[in-house]
Amino acid sequence: MKCVSEKSEDKIREAAKRVFLKKGYDGTTSRDIANEADMNIALTNYYFRSKEKLFIEIFKDLMGLYFQSVIDILNKPVDIKTKISEVIENNYQMMKQEPDLVIFIMNEIHKVPERLLLKIPLYQQFKSTLFSQQLEAGIKKGTLRPIRIESILPLMTSCIEFLFLGKGIHQQVFNMSDTDFQEFAESHKEHVKAMICNYLILAD
Repeated sequence: MKCVSEKSEDKIREAAKRVFLKKGYDGTTSRDIANEADMNIALTNYYFRSKEKLFIEIFKDLMGLYFQSVIDILNKPVDIKTKISEVIENNYQMMKQEPDLVIFIMNEIHKVPERLLLKIPLYQQFKSTLFSQQLEAGIKKGTLRPIRIESILPLMTSCIEFLFLGKGIHQQVFNMSDTDFQEFAESHKEHVKAMICNYLILAD
């Protein structure tokens, strides 16, 4: 019986994830989720009580998917230049494969940051990474330009994310096909890596 219950919960969770990614929190109803899961609405409410409770659980999972790989890279025992390159590469691959995920996260956080971010202690996780320690040590030693982690992290991610979020604009303005855009995005990614490393690293 427990196995059946877990399968039903997983089915509802996956259905809700698809609907939330497509419509966002405000645009989704409990009936939408029930229809997507091919279950009656009473059953979805039985397992998750409310749309908000289900949304918070799914949002935490998606935030983990979005940020955990970055945190893992920042904690690797490698030099800071390698980490910057890997974070940018990771972000690039995620934007290629899951652009809707990033749009969804940004939209929902923008609308109600107090409901979502307070439940996920991201700031402390980033501040306690090995990358943060390396950054502080390099600044004190004079090998890295003084910059806060609150600045360097958005630089590594936003330069890639904005490129994909504005894909349609780039293609229209610069008359790019999908193939042209992919070639351009690959070269842009390498420019971002070089730009940030050249700015940050004063001496090896």
